[in-house]
Amino acid sequence: MTQPTITAGGFALRPFTPADIPWVYAVSLDPAVQKYVQIPLPYRMEDADFFVRDMCIGAWERRERAEFVVVGGAGERLGRVALGLDGNGAAQVGYWMDPAARRRGLATRALQELCRWGFAELRLGLIEWRAEVGNVASRRVAEKAGFTVEAVLRRRLVHRGERVDAWIGSILPEELAPGGVGEQLLEEFERSPGF
Repeated sequence: MTQPTITAGGFALRPFTPADIPWVYAVSLDPAVQKYVQIPLPYRMEDADFFVRDMCIGAWERRERAEFVVVGGAGERLGRVALGLDGNGAAQVGYWMDPAARRRGLATRALQELCRWGFAELRLGLIEWRAEVGNVASRRVAEKAGFTVEAVLRRRLVHRGERVDAWIGSILPEELAPGGVGEQLLEEFERSPGF
């Protein structure tokens, strides 16, 4: 299966290409990304190259991850959304936005489109969200997208070598608001076997 481009109102989710490496490097220097995303510090261009070539392009070929660049109508890069696939019909989301594209509701809308696609096309039965306690921006995006925050997992994440508490939430196919990929695909999901 070729990784598709997912189109939505005013933006699209497209696969990563090597041309995205300098942009990933620039966004990864942002203090908010460095505070909450588990990336190497100091962050180098080689790290961005590895992320794009191995964790985005290569991981899709291995069916481990579905990583997308959020792009605007003129093709400008706005952010990143991803599904880490567990191979058993569930996935874990990840996302960040370019600092210039924040506070416009784009992360929420992109996350909803990613989830619709994951439920409809990958036949996922559950999508999970986790974030370090205190990452209020990530939690706000997840809740607006329809995720239910379920618990605090004590010392569940390791961040910069230290165990930290994590919020955990999830969304099921029937909980996603209608639109985007459409209700028909969700109905097909309910009639089909798992991923």
